Amino acid sequence: MAAALEGIKVLDLTHHVAGPYCTKLMADFGAEVTKVERPGSGDPARAMPPFAGDDPHPDKSLPFLYLNTNKRSVTLNFKSDTGRGLLHRMAASSDIVVENFRPRSLPAMGITYESLSRDNPELVMVSISNFGQTGPYRDYEATDIVEYALSGLQYIFGSNEREPLKHAFSQAQYKAGANAASAALIAMYHRMMTGEGQRIDISIQESIATGLRDTTLAYAYTGQVKWRQPREAGEIPRSPVATSDGHIVPIAFGGPNWDSIVEFLGSEELADEKFSTPDLRVRNSAELDRIVTETFAALEKFDLFYRANRIRGLIYGVVQDASELRENPQYDHRDYFREVSHPVAGTAEIPGPPLNMEGTPWAVNSPAPTLGQHNREVYCDELGLSADELARLVSEGVV
Repeated sequence: MAAALEGIKVLDLTHHVAGPYCTKLMADFGAEVTKVERPGSGDPARAMPPFAGDDPHPDKSLPFLYLNTNKRSVTLNFKSDTGRGLLHRMAASSDIVVENFRPRSLPAMGITYESLSRDNPELVMVSISNFGQTGPYRDYEATDIVEYALSGLQYIFGSNEREPLKHAFSQAQYKAGANAASAALIAMYHRMMTGEGQRIDISIQESIATGLRDTTLAYAYTGQVKWRQPREAGEIPRSPVATSDGHIVPIAFGGPNWDSIVEFLGSEELADEKFSTPDLRVRNSAELDRIVTETFAALEKFDLFYRANRIRGLIYGVVQDASELRENPQYDHRDYFREVSHPVAGTAEIPGPPLNMEGTPWAVNSPAPTLGQHNREVYCDELGLSADELARLVSEGVV
């Protein structure tokens, strides 16, 4: 069965998270992705914890192992003239180049879209950066939480009574990586139609701000600045509620189905007349909050979840930890988690396909590469260097 992106060659000049996730998406759907890493140390993500077996080894970083499946690895110092020459040769036979350096870094070394596309006019080049290739913030540094703050998304996360919240880990980076992969493939379609390559400019800030459609449109049309989710008196919070064994998120609580909700939770106290109407629940909200908290605290989260969905048609969601996530029957049924064996890190299950394609499915055909694993394959077999020439480049620190 042919892979969806079989035959597409991607030159991967990325590091950390956003860029590698972009190229991972393409590699996992069949593109031939050649990852260019710094000689000696490689992608800084190789030093990102956690590590397999808690061993800080460059081939055991769990983020790196996940982000670089199905890729080849070569080492190259393209600050040197020889290195830049080899980079241009690889770009000349590539369909897509992806990079996520600071906007000024590659041009300072003489590596631009114009120089790379000179010998390959159909080249698609994707540049991912914190704020894009232009504008007053272009050269500013940022981290994931800074991107959330400056995109406007953090302002509306959390409750009114508390400070704004952010997503865990590097979700801004993953969102930008997904946008970059989508943009690259749209540009490839355009190239198929016209024969024209192009440069793509991905801003991580804008990738996150794109999710603010409701809030930005509300401001544009009404001048309203949307605030964080308020806790309405007489209602259960629209956030995780403690149970006897964890937390659950209950939605569609109260309203015209109050009697049904009371019966579902099995609380005689909630059946009191003082809570029978929305106005009364607001008037007695302090007592209602106490009873609701105590009621949920006596119940089990999965029992609530299954009864809510199967019997009552309520929208309840269990807050799952990693072990519960792995044992979730929905993931099992859809064969979501996939096993990957790595020669250094060992065998483990990783998150599976972000989307399912029946005819050209996602697959992990090879684990993340060791540093420079494919130097001989690329430089000798494909670019025509001799073994002696490769050895000399290694001794000179070019490869």
